[in-house]
Amino acid sequence: MTGVAITGLGLVTPAGIGWEATWRGLCTGVSTAAPDPVLDGLPIDFSCHVRDFEPRAMAGKSAWRLDRFTQLAVTAARLAVEDARVDTAAWDADRVAVVMGVGSTSLETLEKEHGKVVRSGRSASVSPLTLPRAVPNMAAGEIALQLGVHGPNLTLSTDSASGASALGTALDLLRAGRCDMVLAGGAESPRSSRFTALLFSQMATLSARCDTPATASRPFDADRDGFVLGEGAAVLVLERTEHALARRTARVRARLLGFGASADAYHPTGADPTGAGVSLAVAAALRDAGLGAPDIDHVNAHGTGTVPGDLVESRVLGRLFPHRPPVTANKGALGHALGAAGAIEAACAVLSLEHQTVPPTANLDSPDPQVTLDVVAKTPRRVRMDHALSTSYGFGGQNAVLVLGR
Repeated sequence: MTGVAITGLGLVTPAGIGWEATWRGLCTGVSTAAPDPVLDGLPIDFSCHVRDFEPRAMAGKSAWRLDRFTQLAVTAARLAVEDARVDTAAWDADRVAVVMGVGSTSLETLEKEHGKVVRSGRSASVSPLTLPRAVPNMAAGEIALQLGVHGPNLTLSTDSASGASALGTALDLLRAGRCDMVLAGGAESPRSSRFTALLFSQMATLSARCDTPATASRPFDADRDGFVLGEGAAVLVLERTEHALARRTARVRARLLGFGASADAYHPTGADPTGAGVSLAVAAALRDAGLGAPDIDHVNAHGTGTVPGDLVESRVLGRLFPHRPPVTANKGALGHALGAAGAIEAACAVLSLEHQTVPPTANLDSPDPQVTLDVVAKTPRRVRMDHALSTSYGFGGQNAVLVLGR
């Protein structure tokens, strides 16, 4: 199997708008978590949220009819196409696909409109735009609508692995020759809905450090107590390599070489402590890329900051990669964007390959002695690397692993 070219990156994260802002933020090693006015009064009232986001200016004049996860998706797609130096007036729109990962719609509009019915008792008060705003496929659909592309248009939902699953599906579409280019990634805004935030709080999966939110997200740290809700979007422009080279204006930023997926078939929300499912996905991704474990020079880990989850991941990665490639966990700085996380982290792995640098894991002050990985902390680390692995796992036992190369 051959890889495909990654020619554009579009990122909207709590660290900023655009890949440059996100990369700078990651390299500071400082968390973006802060009190969130949307969550005021809830048991957990902070998040990693995107600031200075002007939907109309960034997502177009139709932004008013879009939920936030779709606004973020459209903005990331526009940034990615611009970064890829694509002439949208000249591309073959029938051969351009869109594949987006969305864990859920974040319930933002559904919560609001249901509240109208509860308060007024009248169904007439509900907006007719409720469903078009809230269904998960609107991120992919709206990207196609605004950019005028007519190829396959798909939405993947594998919880927190959704963004990575979307990139893997895009890889398959390009290899099969069904399209020449795919705009692929993920988008989600779980903190936009107070109800969604409350549900995660009730599950006891969120960090409870309300007094010091900036220290709350701490993957692989001995004092971790859960993850921090985030939000964001990432879209990558993927192309058949020959198509990218024929465009002349394209620059190949990296290559997507392999994808592996599996199911734990163990528990609705908990990870299999043996790590068998993760091991299957990693092995499949390496096999797909035509590489062995020693070829991996860097791992961008799922690393949510939950006590059991980080331990399982550490054990599995330690067993599979005994040469101890440097590891980072972007959620320490950006929080957990759920369905968007896998795509955001894949984009960050591309940036690590480009800059030959592994950004630090935020808040890793007291490394857990049970974690035997070489987790980068405090400052960025220069590393000679040709291949990187990005791992994503979700509720339902979903596992998705990507292999990227220079």
